[in-house]
Amino acid sequence: MMAATCAVLLGSLTGANANPRLVVDINSLRVVEQNDIFQRWYPASLTKLLTAYTTFRALKAGEVSLTTPVVMSANAAKEPPSKMYYKPGQKLTLDSALKIMLVKSANDIAVAVAETVGGTEGKFVARMNAEAARIGMSSSHFINPHGLPGQGQYTTARDLAILAITLKREFPEYASYFALEGISTGKKNYPNYNMLIGRFEGADGMKTGFICAAGFNQVSSANRNGRAVVSVVLGADSLGGRADESARLLQKGLTTATAGPRIVDIQPYGETRDLVADVSKQICSQAAAKVRSEGRDEVGRQKLQSPFIQEINRPLKLVYAGLIPGTENETVTKDTVTKEAKGSAARVPVPRPRPSL
Repeated sequence: MMAATCAVLLGSLTGANANPRLVVDINSLRVVEQNDIFQRWYPASLTKLLTAYTTFRALKAGEVSLTTPVVMSANAAKEPPSKMYYKPGQKLTLDSALKIMLVKSANDIAVAVAETVGGTEGKFVARMNAEAARIGMSSSHFINPHGLPGQGQYTTARDLAILAITLKREFPEYASYFALEGISTGKKNYPNYNMLIGRFEGADGMKTGFICAAGFNQVSSANRNGRAVVSVVLGADSLGGRADESARLLQKGLTTATAGPRIVDIQPYGETRDLVADVSKQICSQAAAKVRSEGRDEVGRQKLQSPFIQEINRPLKLVYAGLIPGTENETVTKDTVTKEAKGSAARVPVPRPRPSL
């Protein structure tokens, strides 16, 4: 019976407009549109929003500063891509590490940040879960700071909106980390995967994520004419699809009267909400990859259908985020993977195959 229920669930999740989605007014907490916001979902790299929030809390407490060196460990360096491929012993500031983590979505950097702030990856993850519970993410749990899937790693659209709103309200001084058009390490440039920044009027963050099991996820924020909103899109079928749907939700949130219920007052609904959806077969199939390839223009860029997203007809605004000058050659030659790291690696399967983006 459970297998049949899962099959029905996954079939329904891939239908048009069936996936979890949400748009909320930040000031009033009123929900403008919602669908399946209590369905458990793999967060993918949206996890890094909570990694950033936990780090901001440590900054506020004076435990670390933006100039604190983040040292790449063997444990961090072994993480699967997306990653920076820095070698154990190489260093960057926490400021640069946050920029890389939120723009490039590098898993090795996320672990290095976790170890710098928490002492060990495991201790930091415990802090992540404590922070999530404290701010009201009642249907979320995390096993790592980067978002690769594993048993016990899940969230909901509702909880991600709570996190995004909390970030916007509690740490406005760090808002620029989520609004970067791109970064440069001095050797290579990396554009932000968020296709709304610089392209949607008023867009000011926040984060994208992808794994086969979750599809293409995005948390977005925008402000215009005194209105500020956040949106959540889970399980989209492509980069373009999640950008188009995010733009639609943001536009609706910015231009519609907020007469809906407050997000904190909505009670859980949906019979399958305790199952963690897995859309790997739909997202990472050859058929899906073919559809995505056909959704690109003649130079390989993802086609966008939204009338609310405009082209950037200028060079991207890049900020520096790289190794601390003079420390590029500082490496540790002996691999010292800890028991904790080995256990973590065993819990986190690499999402294969990854579709062509």
